[in-house]
Amino acid sequence: MIDRAVATFLTCLLSFTLLSQQSALASARSDKDAAHALKVKAGIMKLGTGESTRVSLSLRDKTKLTGYIKEIGEDSFVVADLEKDRLTTVAYPDVVQVKGNNLSTRTKVIIGVAIAVGVAITLYVVRGAFCDGC
Repeated sequence: MIDRAVATFLTCLLSFTLLSQQSALASARSDKDAAHALKVKAGIMKLGTGESTRVSLSLRDKTKLTGYIKEIGEDSFVVADLEKDRLTTVAYPDVVQVKGNNLSTRTKVIIGVAIAVGVAITLYVVRGAFCDGC
C-alpha cells in the first residue's frame, strides 16, 4: 500500500516537473523573440529613413524585401520598393535579418582620408623612384 502511494507521488512529481519545464522553455523562447525584435528596431532606427537608406530584409515567412525605409513606427516600419513602386509595412518581430548599406558621415570622412593618404604615399613613392637628386 505504501509502495503504491510513493509511486503515485513520484509520478505526480515527475509530471509536474516536466510540465513546468515546457512552460519555462516557452517563456524563454518568447523572451528571445522579444529581444530580437528590439535589436531589429534599434538597427532600423540607426539606419534612419530616406531614399539613401537601402535595405534588404529576410522575413520569417521566407520572403525577401529590398528597397528603402520610408517610415519608422513604434511597432512596425514601411519599406518602399523602387522597382515595383509599392509600400510594405513590416512588423519588427517578422524580420529575421536586415542588411543595410547606409554609411554615416564619420565613416565617409574616414574613407576619404584613407584614400587621400594612399594617394599621397603612392605619389611619394613614385616621385622617389623617378627623381634621383630631388
